[in-house]
Amino acid sequence: MEWRWRRGASAWGALAFLLLLCSNGAAPRIASRAKPREQPVAAAAAARDPAAPFLANVSLERPPERRWEPVLRHFDPAFLREACGRIIDEVIPKWVHAIIRPIAKELESFAPQPFAGEIRGICDALGLDVGDGLLLNLAYESTAYCTSILAQDKNGHIYHGRNMDYAFGDILRQITIEVNFVKNGQVKYRGTTFFGYVGLWTGQSPYKFTISGDERDQGNWWENAVAAFLRHSSPVSWLTRTVLSEAEDFEAAVHMLSKTPIIADVYYIVGGVTPKEGVVITRKRSGPVDIWPLDPSSGGWYRVETNYDHWTTPPPFDDRRTPAIKALNATGQENINLKSLYKVLSVQPVLNKDTIYTTVMSAAAPDQYMTRVRTLE
Repeated sequence: MEWRWRRGASAWGALAFLLLLCSNGAAPRIASRAKPREQPVAAAAAARDPAAPFLANVSLERPPERRWEPVLRHFDPAFLREACGRIIDEVIPKWVHAIIRPIAKELESFAPQPFAGEIRGICDALGLDVGDGLLLNLAYESTAYCTSILAQDKNGHIYHGRNMDYAFGDILRQITIEVNFVKNGQVKYRGTTFFGYVGLWTGQSPYKFTISGDERDQGNWWENAVAAFLRHSSPVSWLTRTVLSEAEDFEAAVHMLSKTPIIADVYYIVGGVTPKEGVVITRKRSGPVDIWPLDPSSGGWYRVETNYDHWTTPPPFDDRRTPAIKALNATGQENINLKSLYKVLSVQPVLNKDTIYTTVMSAAAPDQYMTRVRTLE
């Protein structure tokens, strides 16, 4: 799959040149495997936990510009505008803001659909400058510190969990949402995100595969943006959503996530529906650096990925990997399931003050997808 960009991106060449000049100067165990099918929207929901985020249905049949309007009604527009301004002010260099804001008015000429239309529609509804909307989405690409875990139980069932760690917890915990992306009355894919952010770092294609993304810190976000503008590469989270929408199975998802050019280095963690369908893909912008699969026959029944290459030692000041491994070993393969995986992700410092949400999921049991907003004082 090639990333499809619209024509008329010459403005990005000029923008990239300017940027370069500036940068040089300054739940329960699955009992049986269901047959592949799309998940009904009206599936029965369990009683809501107070920490459960708002669950929204977004119709893929609506025009991208109007797709998020029903979700917007559940939030205070003034709060969203204030939150957007604060994140941009604290994350985006002012010279980048000054350059991108006017050029982004021609968003549809250089950004792919549906992302361009969705960003413009959200901005129009909130009264935001579309340049700020684009900058907000790019800002979220920059510092997503996370922990992702894949595990296979004794019966070959695959479980996938993740903690999303990020700054601005006071804002993001209030706008964390689960989204069913619906087409023809069925859930085509599901994800967890922040309202206003059109990409996905966490998602599930029912009865096919699950994906989470963890940042691989290899440079400042604006350097990543320059690479995107020059090479027409995909933002990391946009590719996740594209794969959830288009890939037909685990193998196709892994291929797309490995080969598609992206704007930033990242770890893609992918779980499937049959034994051994689990992999951590270590990415550079142009392609894969390493593919690390589940290997239960040799003791590798789980894989833990934080924000450091798995063949290196994490720094002592941010070692979430070792506590997660200890908790998994204490749990044991015979006891791993979504409930016990959630407990592993609740062990400190795997769970920490910057953890915004925890999601556990299994593509073979899509109705058990669960996100909880976390708070650790």
